Amino acid sequence: MTTQTSATPTTRDPWPALGALVIGFFMIMVDSTIVTVATPALIEDLGADVNAVVWVTSAYLLAYAVPVLITGRLGDRYGSKRLYLLGLVVFTVASLWCGLTDSVGMLIAARVLQGLGASMITPQTMAIITRIFPAERRGQAMSLWGATAGVALLVGPLLGGGLVDTLGWEWIFFVNIPVGAIAIVMAIRLVPSLDTHPHRFDWLGVALSGAGMFLLVFGIQEGHQYDWGQVVGAVTVPRMIVGGLVVLTLFVLWQWRTNGEPLVPLRLFAERNFTLANLAIMTISFTFTAIGFPLMLWAQLVRGLSPTQAALLLIPMALMSIVLAPFVGRLTDRLHPRSITAVGFTVVAGGMTWLALGLSPDVPYWHLLVPMALLGSGSACIWAPLSATATRNLPQHLAGAGAGVYNATRQIGAVLGSAAIAVLMESRLSANGLAFEPGEASTAGALPPAAYDPFSTAMGQSLLITPAVLLIGIAAVLFFTRPVHAQR
Repeated sequence: MTTQTSATPTTRDPWPALGALVIGFFMIMVDSTIVTVATPALIEDLGADVNAVVWVTSAYLLAYAVPVLITGRLGDRYGSKRLYLLGLVVFTVASLWCGLTDSVGMLIAARVLQGLGASMITPQTMAIITRIFPAERRGQAMSLWGATAGVALLVGPLLGGGLVDTLGWEWIFFVNIPVGAIAIVMAIRLVPSLDTHPHRFDWLGVALSGAGMFLLVFGIQEGHQYDWGQVVGAVTVPRMIVGGLVVLTLFVLWQWRTNGEPLVPLRLFAERNFTLANLAIMTISFTFTAIGFPLMLWAQLVRGLSPTQAALLLIPMALMSIVLAPFVGRLTDRLHPRSITAVGFTVVAGGMTWLALGLSPDVPYWHLLVPMALLGSGSACIWAPLSATATRNLPQHLAGAGAGVYNATRQIGAVLGSAAIAVLMESRLSANGLAFEPGEASTAGALPPAAYDPFSTAMGQSLLITPAVLLIGIAAVLFFTRPVHAQR
């Protein structure tokens, strides 16, 4: 295998490699949200309830988040390009399985395999970018990478709506097969093979982090279904959540005390911007994962829109993000990261509040398109600058570990957003006097007219969690310092 060192930028143009990496990364990020618009179709076709269908997304996100810490290290040891290609193969095969399944249980299992493939891909893209671009140009490259994540999360429901309406829900997975094949060919040809670093693997850390995350997320998502007090297996839901927090605390303590090579080198968090960027990315990932479920259900069940028509509500958000992303990317290496990200978080929080308070059975569509445009404008100022700021000052021998931690944090935010919104949707429906699941209504074709108003209120109330969470992100980015290599 041909090896290259961190001097790659001087011997080979890194931009074609970045283009190849972005295609694979875009594909797996789209799958984080593409299922949301297909929720009613999956409920009806597979005979599942809404909570089971939410798990189709949550299982993917959870399987994505837990292994991403170690897959970053595996890339350092065995080669980032090799792990990236393996992840693409696993993800593409799992996509075929997803499309061929005929039960929600098998679909969830296939989505777990998809998530494992995605966990191999993401940290490699970030680590390769960190190593092949010089520091003075890394901001632009990471801006493109971060903007890809933001745009993909917005494009997912749009693409999903068109595919569900025209070809069926299976095609939201089948579409990955040709894209995956193209990504594999491009990676083989354009992505360089970089030198490797020997690492010992913290298997106890892997077990603790995985067990803690599963207990926490499963407890949060299933809590309302089990009335927060019923026994699940051998424990109650509250004990499961507390147990998850305890196990995650033990994980942190183990990382601090281990004499070997920890899964998460805590010295990463000595870099202030890395720590704050991790906290901030968790909140924005939480927000953009959570928005899809209540909004798409409201649009289809209350307003009677098809999946494609419902997804069209997201067009202003996607367009503004795409249009502004290149402009923000050029500013990332020039301006203080606080200047860009604080504006972005504030705009997104305002747009989410407007959207949540505006959901009603007869709201004019333009009243929703304006806050959607605000969400897209704000997100363009968040995803790219956060990615660039998080990694700018990390030493290259920690590139894999840093990429793993950052992406794990982003995915943890997405998992918690998916789980929390499922809980809030059910609880607010109950609080507004609706004694049925959204899925039960969708199998009959539509909600009864008398339920339009309380259902709209419930969905809007559930969305109010997002601006509250974004306040944490705003507070984090206000404490950013100017990166060492930022241009003045």
